[in-house]
Amino acid sequence: MSPLCVIVTRPRGQAEPWVQALRTRGLQAQALALIDIAPTPDAAAVEQAWQRLSSLDFVMFVSANAVEHFFARRPPGRAWPSGLLAGSTGQGTTAALQACGVPPDHIAQPAPGESSESEALWRQVAGRPWRGRQVLVVRGEDGRNWLAQQFELAGAAVQFLVAYQRRLPVLEEASARLLASALDDPRGHVWVFSSSEAVAHLQTLSPQADWSASRAVATHARIAAAARSAGFAQVLEVAPEVEALVACCAHLESSRC
Repeated sequence: MSPLCVIVTRPRGQAEPWVQALRTRGLQAQALALIDIAPTPDAAAVEQAWQRLSSLDFVMFVSANAVEHFFARRPPGRAWPSGLLAGSTGQGTTAALQACGVPPDHIAQPAPGESSESEALWRQVAGRPWRGRQVLVVRGEDGRNWLAQQFELAGAAVQFLVAYQRRLPVLEEASARLLASALDDPRGHVWVFSSSEAVAHLQTLSPQADWSASRAVATHARIAAAARSAGFAQVLEVAPEVEALVACCAHLESSRC
C-alpha cells in the first residue's frame, strides 16, 4: 500500500512551508493551491492608508496575505507608527507582521493556547476604551464581519481596506493530475483545508465529484462544516499547527483499510 498523500490546499507560497514541514516528519505531502492570491486592483487605496496610518488607533489584519499585500505598498523608509496596535488572529499573521518590522509589543493576538479566531482576539482587546477610536480592517474583497461589529458596538469607527483578491485558481497540469489521483484513490489521500473558500473552489473545479469516500482535515470548525457539507464523510478538526496536523495524519494513516 502506498503511503498516505497529504494534500495541502493553502495558496501558493503559503502551502510550501507546510509541505516541507510535513515531509521532514516522514509524511508524503503535496501542494494543490485552491485559492489564487492577487494584489488589489486599487493599489492607490492601500498607499493612501499608509499616509494616514498615524491617525489610526488599531489596524486589524485578517491574514498573512493581508499583511503581505499591505506592506508591499509601504512608502520607502516608513516604519510602523509607535504606539499603533496591529491585530492578528493567528500565528501566521503574527509572524508576517513581525517579519515586516512590527514590534511584538505592538501586536494584539489571542492568548497562548487560544484558538486562532476573531473571538479569541476580541477577548484580548475588548477592555480597551474604543469609543471614538479609529479602526482599519485590512482584508480581501469580503470576509467575516464579526470582529468589526464588536468594535462598532464598543463605539469605534471602522473602515475596511481591500489589500488583495482571492480568486479561483487555474489548475496547472501537475495539480490537475493530483486532483484526479485523489478522486481515483480517496482512501490514499487526505485533504487539508485552512479555508472554507478552498472547499468551495474544490467543488467548482470538480462539480461532478463524489467526496463520500474522501477524508479531510480542517483547521477550524466552520471549515470542517463546509467540508462535511461538500460531502466529505470523515472530517477531523485540528489546530492550525504542523505538529497537530502530523499527529492527525498519522492517525488517518493507521486507520486505512
